[in-house]
Amino acid sequence: MEIAILALGCFWGPEEKFSKLDGVINTEVGYCGGKTNPTTYEEVCSGTTNHAEVVKIEFDEKIISYENLLNKFFDMHDPTTLNSQGPDIGTQYRSEIFFINDKQKKIAEEIKLIFDKKYNGKVKTNISKEINYCKAEDYHQKYIQKRN
Repeated sequence: MEIAILALGCFWGPEEKFSKLDGVINTEVGYCGGKTNPTTYEEVCSGTTNHAEVVKIEFDEKIISYENLLNKFFDMHDPTTLNSQGPDIGTQYRSEIFFINDKQKKIAEEIKLIFDKKYNGKVKTNISKEINYCKAEDYHQKYIQKRN
């Protein structure tokens, strides 16, 4: 099994879409690319942690390739907007591909070039090494428990 970590706005909608693709074994929502691990929803929304909302995708490369996942990624959101998707605005809603290894980095760069050409050089998607990934649900549950 392989892992992909993708940021394309609020994570709930994309997580559901990715979960329905043939070859996707598991998905989870989380945060990646920030300064700390763990983090909370409240901290991410403050804009001070530099985390992006992401979907972590476990997939079977024999059924769906990383390239195909990235094609779906670019089709699922507007990669030409900076730090926003639809009504969601903030750095946590940016478009970003977090690569796990050099192979993923190379593929991400190639696919981004294809879409950048399609969008006349306007793609704002970042390509970055995965750092400080943390699952959102665990921290969101802790936040809810603290409030009660």
